[in-house]
Amino acid sequence: MVKEDFLTEALKKYFGFGTFKGNQEAVIRNVLEGRDTFVLMPTGGGKSLCYQLPALLLEGTAIIISPLIALMKNQVDVMRNHSEDNGVAHFINSTLNKTAIDKVKNDIKQGKTKLLFVAPESLTKEENMEFLRQVPVSFYAVDEAHCISEWGHDFRPEYRRIRPIINEIVRKPLIALTATATPKVQHDIQKNLGMMDAAVFKSSFNRANLYYEIRPKDKNVDKEIVKYIRANEGKSGIVYCLSRKKVEDFSEILKANGINALAYHAGLDSQVRSENQDKFLMEEVDVIVATIAFGMGIDKPDVRYVIHYDIPKSLEGYYQETGRAGRDGGEGKCIVFYAHKDLQKLEKFMQGKPVSEQEIGRQLLEETKSYAESSMCRRKVLLHYFGEDYLGDNCGNCDNCLNPKKQVEAKELLMSVLETVETLKDKFKADHIINILQGKETSEILSYEHDNLDVFGTGKDEDEKMWNAIIRQAMIAGYLDKDIENYGLLKLTAAGKKYLKNPISFKITKDNDFDDDDAVEETPARGSGSCAVDPVLYSIMKDLRKKLAKRLEVPPYVIFQDPSLEAMATTYPITVEELQNIPGVGAGKAKRYGQDFVNLIKRHVTENEIERPEDLRVRTVANKSKLKVFIVQSIDRKVALDDIAVTKGLEFNELLDEIEVIIYSGTKINIDYFLNEVMDGDHIEDIYLYFKESETDGLEEAIEVLGGDYTEEEIRLVRIKFISELAN
Repeated sequence: MVKEDFLTEALKKYFGFGTFKGNQEAVIRNVLEGRDTFVLMPTGGGKSLCYQLPALLLEGTAIIISPLIALMKNQVDVMRNHSEDNGVAHFINSTLNKTAIDKVKNDIKQGKTKLLFVAPESLTKEENMEFLRQVPVSFYAVDEAHCISEWGHDFRPEYRRIRPIINEIVRKPLIALTATATPKVQHDIQKNLGMMDAAVFKSSFNRANLYYEIRPKDKNVDKEIVKYIRANEGKSGIVYCLSRKKVEDFSEILKANGINALAYHAGLDSQVRSENQDKFLMEEVDVIVATIAFGMGIDKPDVRYVIHYDIPKSLEGYYQETGRAGRDGGEGKCIVFYAHKDLQKLEKFMQGKPVSEQEIGRQLLEETKSYAESSMCRRKVLLHYFGEDYLGDNCGNCDNCLNPKKQVEAKELLMSVLETVETLKDKFKADHIINILQGKETSEILSYEHDNLDVFGTGKDEDEKMWNAIIRQAMIAGYLDKDIENYGLLKLTAAGKKYLKNPISFKITKDNDFDDDDAVEETPARGSGSCAVDPVLYSIMKDLRKKLAKRLEVPPYVIFQDPSLEAMATTYPITVEELQNIPGVGAGKAKRYGQDFVNLIKRHVTENEIERPEDLRVRTVANKSKLKVFIVQSIDRKVALDDIAVTKGLEFNELLDEIEVIIYSGTKINIDYFLNEVMDGDHIEDIYLYFKESETDGLEEAIEVLGGDYTEEEIRLVRIKFISELAN
């Protein structure tokens, strides 16, 4: 039995954290005690630590089976940066030549390597199996285990062969990990891996810091996304598109609008893909535009928004992709642009596939459609899909909760649905139930003679959208259940039978309507990111981190994550020993990277005569105007001034007020690109000459002299050019 204090000490020693998150400690204990373990933990919950720490503590090498080559490289980099020996972690995959593979095998033989990452395809190669039979294996970990299930969003046939392969190498304890799995997928994984008796650790799927929103998709979608990204300048984001062509086209649109973006899809040259991903990790680009099939095999903690240009194929895929946002617990906005035609495209993609696969795909699409059109709390609908109850009525962090619809009484309508399901003995799907209630004489209804039922046509006054809302909300309330394995048949639950005997009030919200061109009102997202107490120091340290990252060729977050920098900018550690008290900074990291940071902090503290309070008292510093910084940076990127005004919700004359404050404080800017677009060259020259010869730059005097020929806006714009060029 491993002592609790020993585990905490090991966590602090290797990873710099003082406490475990959620189920981590219980999972790690189970692995250390040699038992099979199934871990269901959302993205950002600390899933990787569940095999990283046991691998460091146990004798031998842990074999980590992972589907993504990019993810392997990333994981290896992270582990090496927590250790003083690069041999601690390796991967074997198709990117390595024979010399590199020999080096990996040599490190393993010498006992240096605690974690070996392999793809299922590499695991099946006879030479690799033969080598691994000679290795003292501590345990196996199957990461992204949802790939095993046909009901998972990223099914990989080769994943279903893992159990027989590891049986051939050597039988050892197994840990399976996934961030997205419905109860059906979970059962599938355990059954295929022969671990039905495994201890199951299921964390909540609720990511409270993520904001969910669905917006109608119309012809202005490109413009809307460009404006959104501009308003979030400097933040990392991902835009998912349905096709490779759309990825290419939209990344070019972003670039044309001054946004630092790159494309990523499977059709690109592997070197280009790798370079583009590294530039995103290294913060050389702000935005990656990718196909929705691309799982972003990275562990970047500070992705601040995930935009879906097209609706995803399943809620599992959607949850996985949105889970890339806010992994550090900070701000994460998840926005989907939704149109019915996108669903039709996805259905077309399924043609030609086996019938059973098409049926699965259609059911998954139906769940996605229901989520998109629902006016209920997004969090409640999403968590229910993953078998979890969200008890609150208003999460306060999704579009539907921040802009709630009026509820209507639906007791009688619910009774009609439940009675129909009971009459049909739980043997039909939702669309058949709705057709009966609406009195539609479809071929299926006529063949079953369901047009003779007493309930036939009793609900024709309500539209299909309303009946869908009733059924969905009845499922979430527990009155109905859907048998996914049997084509999504609706079943009456015990609670539903009880309701029929003793009905009570049942209020629902009508679904959102995406059939017209009415724009959904934008709702403010609730952020949850922390902030540094000393923003000046925080900014300087981010610059230092970026320089170090470039020199060492590692992503910035590998050195120190944002929350660690924020803590440093609050407590001012000035020795490597003090640095180890910062969350996320272990002894290895402190020694490897710490000296440059403590030198910088010490200099900052001395130059600014900062008293370092030993009780970690919060310090207050002046807050610089974010708006002014945004305006200057936008002008540097040649963003049209009227676009800047719209992005920030300003009238044009209010924007000019702000720009004038900036130039009169001594900052030099160049708005020639805009002037040349909106004004005649002779007009610019005339107004400029006036200010050059005038004894005052007063606006009233200028209007009096020039006013007949030029507008006030034109005069102000040229005055900005004049002051910036000659006075600054």
